Amino acid sequence: MTEIFAHRGLHHVARENTLDAFVAAQDFGVDGVELDVRRTRDGVLVVHHDPHIGDLVIAQHDAHDLPGYVPTLQEAFEVLTTVRVNVEIKNIRDKSEPTYDDTGSFAHQVIASLYDWGVEDRVLISSFDLATCVEVRATDPTMYVGWLLWQQDPLEAVTQAHVLGLNAINPHYSVVNQVVAESARQQGVDLNVWTVNSRLDIEAVAAHQVTSIISDDPAEVLSVIR
Repeated sequence: MTEIFAHRGLHHVARENTLDAFVAAQDFGVDGVELDVRRTRDGVLVVHHDPHIGDLVIAQHDAHDLPGYVPTLQEAFEVLTTVRVNVEIKNIRDKSEPTYDDTGSFAHQVIASLYDWGVEDRVLISSFDLATCVEVRATDPTMYVGWLLWQQDPLEAVTQAHVLGLNAINPHYSVVNQVVAESARQQGVDLNVWTVNSRLDIEAVAAHQVTSIISDDPAEVLSVIR
């Protein structure tokens, strides 16, 4: 059965990527929550999508410099107790990002923390950075890892993910078709699609029996597929 993930929590009722949004999503009854993790200058894992908060660069400031609504990853897991969690590691070489960790230490810290908190069995690690995905797989052969796609060819990505031993590709819903879905099934690669919000798009990806749908509107997804 296709799982429903709330994109950055239930942010129709609370600010995205906050504890209130996570609790609301969990109470609503989704299968999982997708969130974004970054690392502060003093090495704290915090949950926020963008690299900046106003003029403040998260990676260049300590955790106590951040607004109070920005939770740590640990705080997120303290409230997300009954659902799966898709943890997107925000680490990629891009002009929009002020920093990039090419040592693997960011990914290693995330994995170690998940084990410390005893939540590793219900976590999906994802990243747009293939090197980060590979680092996670090399560090932990059992961790679920999905490669987020933006401009890559999905058919080529399915094969590459299979060869690298990744569990999934996480493509934008617009590039998923029956050929991609069939190739993924044949190679044992899951499809976790984002960010699917309209009824027509939900119906289209559901027809391909994708593994999970990440949506800003979990209620609409629920009404369509269940």
